[in-house]
Amino acid sequence: CSLMPWMELDGEYLYLSQAENIQAYHLCAEGTGLQCHPQAIFSGHQEDVCRFVLVNSHIVSGGGDGSIVLHKIHGSYSVKFSAHEQEVNCVDFQGGLIVSGSRDRTAKVWSLSAGRVGQCLHTVQTEDRVWSIAISPLLSSFVTGTACCGHTSPLRIWDLESGQLLTCLGTDFHRGAGVLDVFYETPSLLLSCGYDTYIRYWDIRTSTRKCVQEWEEPHDSALYCIRSDKNHMMASGSSYYGVVRLWDKRQTRCLQSFHLSSPTSSPVYCLRFSTTHLYAALASALHVLDFTAS
Repeated sequence: CSLMPWMELDGEYLYLSQAENIQAYHLCAEGTGLQCHPQAIFSGHQEDVCRFVLVNSHIVSGGGDGSIVLHKIHGSYSVKFSAHEQEVNCVDFQGGLIVSGSRDRTAKVWSLSAGRVGQCLHTVQTEDRVWSIAISPLLSSFVTGTACCGHTSPLRIWDLESGQLLTCLGTDFHRGAGVLDVFYETPSLLLSCGYDTYIRYWDIRTSTRKCVQEWEEPHDSALYCIRSDKNHMMASGSSYYGVVRLWDKRQTRCLQSFHLSSPTSSPVYCLRFSTTHLYAALASALHVLDFTAS
């Protein structure tokens, strides 16, 4: 069966969603891979986990059942609440607030403060399916990446406190150029990627109309995920044959490519990397690349 996994790295553990559960795997000491059996399993969704984040020993996940589940990693505490009318495609969690985006064309802001857990503070009408979402490191705003099926920019920034639209990024997006992943490097620097095959680097201080840099996926396939080391290195995952590319922001062409799935084609749904390893989640397997091996 084909899953759309998501993952997070946390020191000695890798957390991987598989169907309706999230599993924690211990990373082996030499970084040779994962232990076969999960150390812990976090459950609560009735349907597949779409995305989750790991922040301050909490896991917040959004599922195909329209709900959000909050787990405390150490301990049995978990909370589940009904959040959206359709799948919760994306979530983020910072500073006691959760933001979620859904196929139901809304993004919502939720309280996690004592006595108000799961209370909806704002509902933002995005008029388009929300594929990706991220809270700014300053905790004052959040960005949504939408399907780009309407007339509005697929990248928009909203005020966390009021839910008001602050700014739209970019002007000339093609219809259907949906944004599948967003990543804040700093409060003003943001990476995005998606169906239009480009990685874009936005500097909100200099321009909201144009990105400061862009890189094109050479084989013209959609980009499902993007990450950087917040310095010069980036990694992207594409929609065909599990292609992972490493990029140096100072160069226009990619540094290196890895084809992780053949003969069957699978997107790279999620990737994470460190100075020594890269982890890529495909439909039916997790791949580990060791940069230290000669």
